Amino acid sequence: MLDQSTRDQDFPSLGERVYLNTAAEGIPPLSVGNAFQQYFQDKLLGMDGRKLHEAQWDAAKELLAQMYGLSSEEVSICSCSSEAFNLAYQALQLKTGDEIIVSDLDFPASYTYGLQQSCPATVKVWKSRDWELNLEDLQSLLSEKTRVVSISLVSFFNGYKIPLQDVIQTIRANSSALIALDVTQALGRIPLDLTDIDLIVSSTHKWILASHGGGLVGVPSAKARDWTVPAGGWFNLKDAFGDQRFEAAESLPGAASFTVGMPNYPAVYAIRAALDYITSTGVDEINRATTPLVEACLEGLKETSVELISPRSPEHLAGIIAFRHPEAERIYQHLHSKQIHPMYHAGRIRVALHGYNTMENVETFLSELNHALSKSFVGN
Repeated sequence: MLDQSTRDQDFPSLGERVYLNTAAEGIPPLSVGNAFQQYFQDKLLGMDGRKLHEAQWDAAKELLAQMYGLSSEEVSICSCSSEAFNLAYQALQLKTGDEIIVSDLDFPASYTYGLQQSCPATVKVWKSRDWELNLEDLQSLLSEKTRVVSISLVSFFNGYKIPLQDVIQTIRANSSALIALDVTQALGRIPLDLTDIDLIVSSTHKWILASHGGGLVGVPSAKARDWTVPAGGWFNLKDAFGDQRFEAAESLPGAASFTVGMPNYPAVYAIRAALDYITSTGVDEINRATTPLVEACLEGLKETSVELISPRSPEHLAGIIAFRHPEAERIYQHLHSKQIHPMYHAGRIRVALHGYNTMENVETFLSELNHALSKSFVGN
C-alpha cells in the first residue's frame, strides 16, 4: 500500500486514476475480493460452512478489538453505523428532560434518532466556528440533564479532528454524560487512543477498505449496562431457544447486544481481510506516509481562490480537506474528466487522502484544479 509495487499489486484499479474519495468509498485491496470468494466456497458447504463463518467472525472481532483497544468480548459487528446508533439510543431508554449533545459537523447517522418525534429527549447542537469546534461552546451546553455526547473524531464534512482528550476532560468535568464516538473517518487512517470512551462506532466501507454491510461497535465492559440493547432477535439474546423463550427475552450485555440477528457473513469475511491488511501495513506507517500529502494539499489549496472550509492547520486534520467555490460543480466535472476523483456535494468539494495515494496524486490534483480555476475566471 505504501510503495508503488504493492499499490500496483494490491490496487490495480488505481493505475489509471487519481482517487481522492476514500472518505466516501474506500478502494479495497484484492485480498478483500479473495475473502468474498472464500465466503462463497465456505457457503457451498451448507451447514458445514457455519463453523468456517464463525471462525471468520472471531478473527474479525479480534482484529477490531486490537484497533479499538478493547477485548474481543467488548466488540461486535452489526449491519452499519446507522443501525449501531439507533440501537445505542434504544439502549439509553431516553426520557423527557434528557438531553443529547451533537455537533453540526457530524454525519446524520449519529444524531437523527434524537430528532424523530418519537424521541422524548432534546437535542442540543455544538456549533462550529470558523469550521472548528470550541471547547467553551461545548461546556456551555453540558448539564446534569446531558445523557450522551455523540461526536465524530473526524468530521465527514470538512475533516476537522477534535482534540479528543480535551473533549473528554471537558465532558467529565461538567456532566455525567456518556460519550459516544464515531470513528468512521479515522479508523484505519490515524492512530487511535480510545481510552475513556463509552461507545465506539465505525462503518466499514471507507478507510479500513472493507465492504458495505458492517457497523463496528465497541463497548467497554464497565459500560455494558448502559449500552445493552433491549431489542428483539436471537443472536443478541442469552437464551433464544430455551424453555422460557415465550415468556421473557434477555439481551447479552454491552457490545454483543448490538448484533441482533444472523451476522452478515460476506461482510464479516471482507472486514476480517481488510482489518488484516490495514494492521499488517500499520496505521502508524499509513499516517506517517500520508501526513505529508495532506500538508502539501492543504498548502496548495491555500494558494488558490477556493474557500477553504477545513481547519487551516494540519494538526486539526486527519485525511480530509474540503473547500467551496461558486463554480464547484464545473470544477469537479473538469477534474473527473481527467480521472481525478474527489467528492462533490452541494457546492463542496472534499479531498480524502489515504495510504494508496502519492505526492504525484496531490500534484496532479492541484495542477488540474488551478487549470479549472483559471478557466472559470475567464467564463469558460
